[in-house]
Amino acid sequence: MRDLSIVIPAFNEEHRIAETLQSIAEFLDERNLDDEVIVVDDGSTDATVGVVLTHEHLFARLRVLVGERNVGKGHAVRRGMLAATGRHRLFVDADNSTDIRELDRLVAAAAAEPIEPAVVIASLAVEGAHVVVAQPGLRSLLGRLGNMVIQRLVLPGISDTQRGFKLFTGEASDAIFRRCRTDGWAFDVEALALARALGYHVLEVPVCWEHREDSRVRPAAYVTTLLDVVQIRRRVGRERRQIEELASANG
Repeated sequence: MRDLSIVIPAFNEEHRIAETLQSIAEFLDERNLDDEVIVVDDGSTDATVGVVLTHEHLFARLRVLVGERNVGKGHAVRRGMLAATGRHRLFVDADNSTDIRELDRLVAAAAAEPIEPAVVIASLAVEGAHVVVAQPGLRSLLGRLGNMVIQRLVLPGISDTQRGFKLFTGEASDAIFRRCRTDGWAFDVEALALARALGYHVLEVPVCWEHREDSRVRPAAYVTTLLDVVQIRRRVGRERRQIEELASANG
């Protein structure tokens, strides 16, 4: 099993993913890790795959999983995380909104815990976070309202579920993502809710984050995401009951 897998979901990212790959390559060059980078193309119609392949020489191991059609970020992340082989598995956004060096903060915070958390997530809603470039006003407002609903319905105590920078142990990644069903933007909520249902500790860590223009998230996506959250609440509730019943049966 490798030390670290980095999964990058990508859809029409020909103009932004080169910067992200170069940043990750420089970061990995500074560390003596048995690592792999997996780019999951979600049915791009531009030159995303070609751009990624021109950076192959920068990595010890770079894989590209090509999708025939655009399904959704949740599907791409799930596909990459289940294909990964690292003891630790990080998924990051293709737009480099959270720089790969923030991984050091996640790892340091995890190491300070009495028991290693199975899931460590980047957050803008805990003390110490820094926003370099903020989202536009409407998007920021919708995000805050969405987080309030998510906390109320599914994930009380987790202040920011939607940063695209999350670290999982290999065991937790396999257990969580093979149960995930959400293909759209609400996949983060489902993954974290399943982590809790399975008894994994989720640690929220402040990071430095920068809004990038040409976001793939449109305002209407916030409504769709909240509808998905309602379905996730029901589905994870059933999953939790099944886990409890199995544990009871096994004594």
